[in-house]
Amino acid sequence: MTPPLLVLALALVAFANGANDNFKGVATLYGSATTTYRAALLWATLTVGLGSLLAALVAGRLVAVFSGAGLVPAALAMQPRFLLSVALAAAAAVLLASRLGLPVSTTHALLGALLGAGLMAARGAVAGGPLVERFVLPLVLSPVLAGGVTALLYPMLRGARTRLGVEREMCLCVGEQAEPVQVTSAGVVLLRSSGLALTVEQRAHCATRYFGTVIGFDAQRLLDRLHFLSAGAVGFARGMNDAPKIAALAVAGTALGLPAALAVTAALMALGGLLGARPVAETMSHRITGMNHGQAFTANAVTAALVLAASGFGLPVSTTHVATGALAGLGAVTGQARWRSIGIIALAWVGTLPLAALLGAALHLVLGR
Repeated sequence: MTPPLLVLALALVAFANGANDNFKGVATLYGSATTTYRAALLWATLTVGLGSLLAALVAGRLVAVFSGAGLVPAALAMQPRFLLSVALAAAAAVLLASRLGLPVSTTHALLGALLGAGLMAARGAVAGGPLVERFVLPLVLSPVLAGGVTALLYPMLRGARTRLGVEREMCLCVGEQAEPVQVTSAGVVLLRSSGLALTVEQRAHCATRYFGTVIGFDAQRLLDRLHFLSAGAVGFARGMNDAPKIAALAVAGTALGLPAALAVTAALMALGGLLGARPVAETMSHRITGMNHGQAFTANAVTAALVLAASGFGLPVSTTHVATGALAGLGAVTGQARWRSIGIIALAWVGTLPLAALLGAALHLVLGR
């Protein structure tokens, strides 16, 4: 197996990762109707790309973890055949999930592929201790932590909003009562009795907004800007945490140096998101929980903080797990959780690792012939 094949495999994993993961940081922007799908996707592309390019600052530990070092024998972790099997298996598992609109973890897929190819190649030489410490614990605990923190934080922020005198504006539903109106040339409906302007929209676009001021700033505008910043922070954190995991495959096989591997990864993650993000975007934005602006901001802020902290400590958490855990925790505390969809996503998480492991083992066997 030559280095060019490893580069192609790296590109495929990065593309799959972008299609499945890029939108997760901005899903709350789209789900709360803060902005459009296209604007959210462009913001995600920019912030994930920036995080990926700056990942060299924290890449050392994550590159070491996902090269397979310590998990499988060192000699095996550098074999192009092994690395190619891992890359192709992980890419196939994530691309399938993306096509089905299931937000799965590229970290899970890489771990499964490493295990499957490692067991096939090393015949039982996969180390159990590093497996649990480096992979299993961060992946299992991170969504639980995200859900718990979000469930605790949102009521606190809601209480602070109330104390600051910021109120919610709700949609006005007119029943049987007839009210004289005037329709302007711009299509705006004015109540003749008061001059109040009414806008008719589909139910899906009817969103709760806030009115009032916070330290002299309009509450809704301030919240929207903070929401965009938190979404950008999630994208940036995801780029910093995911890009080194993917680049590790090329670095371990000496196909590319770290800067070049990160650049290729960033470019293909962006392309994957732009071309293939829509199915997962709909799931993350609309099928896990309903949300208003304040709730969406809370979930994003928790996700960004946890993923950035994990990147700094070299912990391979999944942005998917953290973001979905935060949204599930939000839905639990607001009573809007869509548990059937959450259950399907959880099953996809459980299935990702064994599927990638089977593919990794099969590919390592086939490529050896």
